[in-house]
Amino acid sequence: MTDTQTLDEAAVHAYLTENLSGFEGPMVVTKFQGGQSNPTFMLETPSHSYVLRRKPPGVLLKSAHAVDREFRVQSALAGSDVPVSKMHLLCEDDSVIGSMFYIMDHVQGRNFNEPAMPDVAMADRTAIISEMNRVLAALHSVDINAVGLGDYGPEGNYFERQVGRWSKQYRASETDKIPAMDKLMDALVGERPEDDGQRTLVHGDYRIDNMIFDATGTQCRAVLDWELSTIGHPFADLAAVIMQWQLPAGSEGRGMGGLDRAALGLPSDEEFIVNYCERRGLNGIDNFGYYLGFTFFRMAAIIQGVLKRALDGNASNPERAMKVGAFVPVFAQHGLDALKRG
Repeated sequence: MTDTQTLDEAAVHAYLTENLSGFEGPMVVTKFQGGQSNPTFMLETPSHSYVLRRKPPGVLLKSAHAVDREFRVQSALAGSDVPVSKMHLLCEDDSVIGSMFYIMDHVQGRNFNEPAMPDVAMADRTAIISEMNRVLAALHSVDINAVGLGDYGPEGNYFERQVGRWSKQYRASETDKIPAMDKLMDALVGERPEDDGQRTLVHGDYRIDNMIFDATGTQCRAVLDWELSTIGHPFADLAAVIMQWQLPAGSEGRGMGGLDRAALGLPSDEEFIVNYCERRGLNGIDNFGYYLGFTFFRMAAIIQGVLKRALDGNASNPERAMKVGAFVPVFAQHGLDALKRG
């Protein structure tokens, strides 16, 4: 079994002492338990707190766990309207700790596991979701050529590319036949809308638990987990937000299904989409069900990969990986339902 729970602290300390300006030990290392893809560690020193994010060791799916891309995109966004942590260095030498890694600042603040934010005051809930909307619109308004990301993703139809990519990833990690997943993949090919020409930076996993907010306020301090980012179609990110909200409320589903959102100071799906369109100067979105179906499909493919890594003994958090993996058929069925609704 490959160990993703520990870090060669001596090797990291020696490397940072030589390569990171201002770094000075001693260093205390703690692994973050959240996240399944790239093992992430807090590095605390007397004067500064850093985060180390690495590729997991072992045999990996092609193009997965691209920490070098995470480092590049966050470096490019420094100083933009999209808040990101400060990037320090990227180590591409696998011999240091066994896989590529990068170092960034630790951003202090609040992180919310559930979009309903049950322990937050109503006014703050409203403001935080509005800020989430603002940041998403800002992300899709970044001039990709001006920040050096014009070549960060290929040309062509984003959804054609993504459905093909994630179908291959799913097949590579498939453990059982899931009829709903097979139907969904076929439908996403057959019902794909015409390309409307939008080509922006996309996060790929935009949701509230991948954001850090001010410790006492409602401003976003940093957007995290850029592994799936690329140049693509912005509606995929928007649909990813709505996808999460349709899941059951609570710590497991981490959605807002069944909640009286208005009573909680939270927007409806339609209100969030309208506010986003206003911020980007759009007149609305046709066939949103396709984009929503796509995001359910992609998430199903991702968690199938998580399950496969758990079964192979290569998961960052094995217990949670097994639990999450059981939801692949559920996400596939949600995707089919979204397509039917249009």
